This record gives sequence, structure tokens and C-alpha cells, in this order.
Amino acid sequence: MGQQQVDQMEARHVFVEDVRDVMVANRWMARSINVEIYSRRLKTFRVTETIGRRPGIPPRSYGVDLWNRRCYCRRFKTLHYPCAYFVAVCAKVTLNVEQFVDDVYMFECTLRVWENEFPVLPDLSTWEVPPTTFELVPDRGLRRNPRGRLQSSRIHNEIDIREKSYSKHCGLCKLSGHN
Repeated sequence: MGQQQVDQMEARHVFVEDVRDVMVANRWMARSINVEIYSRRLKTFRVTETIGRRPGIPPRSYGVDLWNRRCYCRRFKTLHYPCAYFVAVCAKVTLNVEQFVDDVYMFECTLRVWENEFPVLPDLSTWEVPPTTFELVPDRGLRRNPRGRLQSSRIHNEIDIREKSYSKHCGLCKLSGHN
């Protein structure tokens, strides 16, 4: 994996492949998004899809706060790279959208995971395994009862407790005191 990432860096790629693919898809999707400026000073925008995703459902509309790096579809905050709405706003104000991608997705950061080399394990036949000094005995109380009525393993709470009637009722007239 480390060698693959080094090859990607030598090909002058900055971000990991998955993020690059998503950013290309977001740029393509951003072409069908209408951007309205709410406040030029606060750098807030209103974005609306011009083409609905499903027939009968109105197109989605979100707010984008460029100053605080926030889109109200919550994908940008969750995934730490710009969503299609944020890409559309960056295209409107001619900003480079790649500056908003988190450093976690850069090859320089992900290559640190693979920079350590793992030691080669010796042959299994040369391993020293200490003899077992104890015997594992299964707990017979945890076994299921193979025959008879099934037992419930559910934990009961307040809802399961019924009000107790202290007197027995007659099976015919349903009155207490006799049977």
C-alpha cells in the first residue's frame, strides 16, 4: 500500500484516489446547482438544485457558509471534504476548492501509516509455546436446555410486571371468595 501511495505521489496526485473521484463527481454535479448570494460580507450563500433527483419531490435547497466552512447538508462537516453545494459556491466566487479538503486525505498524511516496516515473522515450527498449566472447563450452567419448554432469556422491566390479584376468582361467575 505504501508503494502504491508513493507511485501516486510521483504522478503528482495530492489526494487519495477515493477523494479525487468524489471531487470530480461533485464538480460535475455542481454544474446543475444554482447559487444565490445572501451576504457578500459574511460570505453566506443559498444553493438550490436546478434538477430534482426524483420526480415529484421538489429540488433541495441548502445554506452554505464559506467563512465558517459549513454546508447545511452536513456532508462537508461529516466527511471533511467539500460537497457538491460547497463546490458550486467555490466556483461562483472563483476559489480553489482543494484548499478546503482536510489534510487527512493528502498522501503526505496517509503515507505515514505505511512508513513503518513490519518485522518478518519467523517460521511457525520455531516458535516456543509454553505448555498449558490449566484445563479449560466449560460452564454447564450456560448451556441451553435441549428438551422441555423453552426458557425466555429476555430481561424483564417495569412494563412486564402485572398487578397482582390476591384473591382467586370463580371460573364460572368471576366473583372472588369461592371457586
